[in-house]
Amino acid sequence: MTGILPVIYLVRHGETAWSLTGQHTGLTDVPLTERGERNARRLGERLAGLAFAKVFTSPLQRAARTCELAGFRAAAEVDADLVEWNYGKYEGLRTVEIHAKHPDWQLFRDGCPGGESPVQVGARADHVVSRVREIKGDVLIFSSGHFLRVLAARWLGLESAAGRFFILSIRTGADTKTNGLRGSETRGRLEV
Repeated sequence: MTGILPVIYLVRHGETAWSLTGQHTGLTDVPLTERGERNARRLGERLAGLAFAKVFTSPLQRAARTCELAGFRAAAEVDADLVEWNYGKYEGLRTVEIHAKHPDWQLFRDGCPGGESPVQVGARADHVVSRVREIKGDVLIFSSGHFLRVLAARWLGLESAAGRFFILSIRTGADTKTNGLRGSETRGRLEV
């Protein structure tokens, strides 16, 4: 592959009740809060004027609804590889609760019992990276925080565990987050 790859805009879904309380929300399909819906609409305003060759969304309602309210539902393709990390036995727990029983636990190193390992999440991210690198033009992706961090690492050719180094920053004070990634054969950079 030669030349410049597409910029991928990564959107973490809007606020949910569980994101407010810090609960690990993997495959539990929780809806957006009113504030999450309001901020998803604001995201559409922030993305107005940008052209995307492709739009992808997780099938989970928090990401799909964020995509819809931002105005991209008609263009979006649902991609099951974009679901959040399967937290297994840690689903619904807060990190402090997990650390009470397993003080040395680190998601990006250890994964989750009964759920996914970092390598398994990375394999899903690799499927997405392979498809996106073939697209001519920029790409918009709606998903969840931990998966998007692994996706960023894999886009840059790093191991899945490097996702711990990527924090999805907030551009406007809203809780819905966007980040852009551009990579090339030899290097990549985060555009935030």
